[in-house]
Amino acid sequence: MHGFHDRLLHVDLSTRRHHWEKTGESRLRAFLGGIGLGTSLLYDFAPPGVEPLGPDNPLILASAPLAGTGLTTTAKYAVVTKSPLTGFIADSLSSSHFALALKAAGVDAVVITGRARAPSYLFVDNDGVELRDARHLWGRSAAGAEAAIRGELGSEVRVAAVGAAGENGVRYATISNEGRHAGRGGVGAVMGSKNLKAVALSGSARVSVADPEGVAVAADALRRRSLGEHTAKYREIGTVANLAAFDRLGALPTRNFQQPTFAAADGLSGESLTENSFSRRHGCASCTIRCERLFRSLSGNEQRMEYETLFALGPLCGLEDPEAVLEAARLCDEYGLDSISTGGTLAWAMECVEQGLLPEAGDLRFGSAEAVLAAIPAIAERRGVGDLLAEGSRRAALALGHGSLDWAMQVKGLELPGYEPRSLKTMALGLAVSPRGACHNRSGAYEADFSGAVDRLSSEPGRGALVAASEDFAAAQDSLIVCKFLRRCFDDFYAEAADLLAKVTGWDYTADELRRAAERIHTLKRWFNQREGWRPEDDGLPPRVLTESLATGVARGTRLTAEELQAMIRDYYGARRWDESGRIPEARLKELGLPASQDGARAHGR
Repeated sequence: MHGFHDRLLHVDLSTRRHHWEKTGESRLRAFLGGIGLGTSLLYDFAPPGVEPLGPDNPLILASAPLAGTGLTTTAKYAVVTKSPLTGFIADSLSSSHFALALKAAGVDAVVITGRARAPSYLFVDNDGVELRDARHLWGRSAAGAEAAIRGELGSEVRVAAVGAAGENGVRYATISNEGRHAGRGGVGAVMGSKNLKAVALSGSARVSVADPEGVAVAADALRRRSLGEHTAKYREIGTVANLAAFDRLGALPTRNFQQPTFAAADGLSGESLTENSFSRRHGCASCTIRCERLFRSLSGNEQRMEYETLFALGPLCGLEDPEAVLEAARLCDEYGLDSISTGGTLAWAMECVEQGLLPEAGDLRFGSAEAVLAAIPAIAERRGVGDLLAEGSRRAALALGHGSLDWAMQVKGLELPGYEPRSLKTMALGLAVSPRGACHNRSGAYEADFSGAVDRLSSEPGRGALVAASEDFAAAQDSLIVCKFLRRCFDDFYAEAADLLAKVTGWDYTADELRRAAERIHTLKRWFNQREGWRPEDDGLPPRVLTESLATGVARGTRLTAEELQAMIRDYYGARRWDESGRIPEARLKELGLPASQDGARAHGR
């Protein structure tokens, strides 16, 4: 088989046993790799109603057909599991050399179940699988564990690990490799719950492609496109450029979404950081765009910074000092915390303090850098009020009560990213219906708003079809896998991507088949959530978004009413051909080749 290995590794940590089996060409053709393959395996391996932090919840690492082919931006892998933060699907992507090592290990995916008796790490080397003692690594940062394991096994080994947050079951803990993070949904907490500190990979399996010359020509063409105007922003400043732009548009969430603009935006902007603190430009393996920016703090430390981290630890919490935001980001990386959920949960706590509801949080107020920098380690170590905040804003609000759920800015339990829904109404719908919760990566709904294709301040019919199309587009990208920053470098994505897939795999794969695969992948995410207890009210937005008008900026006075949102959601269900309550009809499942039964295949025997 070209592009894949047709090999699936299942490791049971409880019994310390493993076995290999065929992934299956029919599964790969239907779900591709990455997020799609991981979703398919999660549906099969997760027993219905499985406890996210229980031993039976599978943790899945999935490779993709384009990984290892030399095509730019394809060195990515997926982590898929049931989220301890939302109770629904958690699907995260991370990048760089670990993704290439996963492909070189000769597997399409690794499915990890069970719980090790003592802290351990998993080592996969070609056909060898070993569970090794990690008690000496417990308590170390992910980077520290990575360095130690490479010292033990050799510098060619690549490692993905959890920090203290994953060990302590923080519900938004990350899995980190080479400074990159599979971040959202608490995948690191699932890994930590299994007493698994890390996964280490070393292999020499080659990736064969059906048409080497065709792939080489396509790779050269894609490389040249990746250096054109459509990626200029990412190459010149990186994603931190978004902060000033969103502030000008009145779309920069500030002080827990109480305002859409930030008075100190200029000093915290990507342009200001670049002028005053820029250290160097970097990029993932197999990437020509090199969007990553490292900034140097006054202490001399280098810190990676992306827009979402900058927003969540800066304007959302009212922090104005770039040094404090850089340090907060460093702490999130050190402890293995999703920076968006960290900032969102801290902002909720700050508002609680303002309301006199959380005295144990002390001086945790908007703009208090000292309090934020003290709170992050407390969350990771579950000390004091950090134990409550480690649960995420929704669970913390339900525990605290007193109406505090009204200002927990989350969807399905996942904290909102840095887009103001009231001034980006297509994005508002995308956030409301996303299977993994408030998410900016599993659809590009914001593009319709920013491009001027629609009036971003209104909500006329047709938004549902736009969101559905953007979700399918993202599902295809996340399963092949190609980076989102390459999305505008294609003239006809489905046709060109299907042709790339055909050159790699040798399949006679068409644009229509790729569209259908993308729709199937997204629908299976929804079907998994429906099996795990999804209800119509789970598709929605926080009360603040639906009751308060924007107070500042060019969109001042703009509102998004509950009636507007519900009309857009019904429009979306119609575009998806689901029923009026958002449930998937059996006929639609059969049309997409999905199982109509809600039983987990592996839980009940195959």
